[in-house]
Amino acid sequence: MLEFQFQKCTRQCHESGREFSPGEEFYSVLLGVGGEVVRRDFSREHWSEPPDDAIGWWKSEMPEQNSKTANLAPNDVLIQFFTQLSAQPEKADLRYILGLLLVRKRLLRLEGTQVNQEGNEELVLTDAKQEAEHLVIVIDPTTQRAESIQRELTDLLYKDAA
Repeated sequence: MLEFQFQKCTRQCHESGREFSPGEEFYSVLLGVGGEVVRRDFSREHWSEPPDDAIGWWKSEMPEQNSKTANLAPNDVLIQFFTQLSAQPEKADLRYILGLLLVRKRLLRLEGTQVNQEGNEELVLTDAKQEAEHLVIVIDPTTQRAESIQRELTDLLYKDAA
């Protein structure tokens, strides 16, 4: 089984290496680097605009040291990442779990299921905002793999993951 490692928020600027102060605004970007998705965080002074090849980006505020609240990346970043995963069949289990998360958040709607030509069950999900339909292969990961995927998604997609 493939393992994916995503970088958490480092709490410091990728460009300067300076640590963010509590309450400081910073920018996060997801990039495809060598077949993997990488997160980079930038201070306001080292951010002008997202790179052309960015999967998604968002602005955050560094939480207080004692803060326990983590905020999920913006909805459009979640949908864009989910859509991009469709071109990566080796990450089908990650896409399935993310699809379920997006249904739970009501960003996608479950229309039903079907069986594809290969005999695999697929979820039929719709995105009313984008007027798009997504087919997602149903993959029932082991408990250990599901926990691993959950950690990966938390590290990658939560704005304030420490």
